[in-house]
Amino acid sequence: MQDKIAIIGLGYVGLPLAHAFAEKYEVLGFDINQERISELKEGYDRTLELDKESLISVKNTLTFTSSLKDLDACNIYIVTVPTPIDASNRPDLSPLISSSRMIAEVLRKDDIVIYESTVYPGVTEEVCIPELESISGLVFNKDFFAGYSPERINPGDKEHTVKKILKVTSGSTPEIAKKVDNLYKSIITAGTHLASSIKVAEASKVIENTQRDVNIALINELALIFDTMDIDTNDVIEAAATKWNFIKLKPGLVGGHCIGVDPYYLTYKAEELGYKPNLILGARQINNGMGKYIAEQTIKQMIAHDKKIKNANILVLGVTFKEDCPDMRNTKVVDIIEELKSYGCQVDVYDPWVDPNEPKKWYKHGLIEDPMQSDKKYDSIILAVAHGQFKDLSMKEYRKLSTENPVLIDVKGIIEEPTWRL
Repeated sequence: MQDKIAIIGLGYVGLPLAHAFAEKYEVLGFDINQERISELKEGYDRTLELDKESLISVKNTLTFTSSLKDLDACNIYIVTVPTPIDASNRPDLSPLISSSRMIAEVLRKDDIVIYESTVYPGVTEEVCIPELESISGLVFNKDFFAGYSPERINPGDKEHTVKKILKVTSGSTPEIAKKVDNLYKSIITAGTHLASSIKVAEASKVIENTQRDVNIALINELALIFDTMDIDTNDVIEAAATKWNFIKLKPGLVGGHCIGVDPYYLTYKAEELGYKPNLILGARQINNGMGKYIAEQTIKQMIAHDKKIKNANILVLGVTFKEDCPDMRNTKVVDIIEELKSYGCQVDVYDPWVDPNEPKKWYKHGLIEDPMQSDKKYDSIILAVAHGQFKDLSMKEYRKLSTENPVLIDVKGIIEEPTWRL
């Protein structure tokens, strides 16, 4: 019997993966969000990862559903649900646990459950498997099996798509590990790396983004230091990058579903075991403070340019966590907005990539329409996200949006003549 694959969770990770598998297998895409299912059936992907043509191309092998009973026909379940953090920066495993309980209701002998969601080492076998066993009544590694293959999706990246990124795989027995590896190898053109255990695979994912977080925190801290010295950080980086082994990174906001979240999964487990991960937590503190710092520098520049602060009109360009992408998960631009509002400023936000209703899920206010089509002038403009539309604007156009003595704050280093840039 040919494998029938169920993808549980159809977000930025699950949908592209479902599409890739559907080119070779019969796939069922499952999501509890009925609105999402309805949109996908109509050929619309709100994440913009897949266009209508791509969805139509697999319409005979990819079915979308929110009905649990439809999962009964599958024998391989791949879980791609979110693994967020709570208000105290502790892992929130509730989506993972709920998905495991749901799968357990239809789990049968010899089925395989593969997890892709980012977790700390041990979650698959210590948290998810007990849920599967308890509800299904089946015995792990006798009646059913598990695997872990961490997602490596880069939202908005049309070059490094799911099939073109090398995939780490693992399984709960040597035989299952090979089967899981071969399954992914059949669709991943970049190849696979078979890890020695599920825990190794889990750890490999969580340190990928922890390493990036720490590296960016170093650059951000250097930017804070150089700013006090009145030295252009970007000029320093360009000079240092002339050495072959210098890692060229830029300062900025660290948001999104991975880099700003994953380190907390590792630090949580480390602290639970009695180890204080000071470097990782310090990096998180630096990166989490950048939004407030940018807002403070904006206020200082406005004061220096004789701008009023209370009721000042400020325009923030871009609210997603990265450029040319509608993804707002854990965006740190919100920190800039809220800090400016605490000073009594009036803040307008424009982002051509975002559905006008989407920001209300993440912060208290909506978006304005294209400010270039309005006569409103702003005391300060903050270029927060390097969308292509903002790169295309000339200095003349930025000044046109500004009151006298424009204050242009460039977070991303794309304005020719900024008042201040990170």
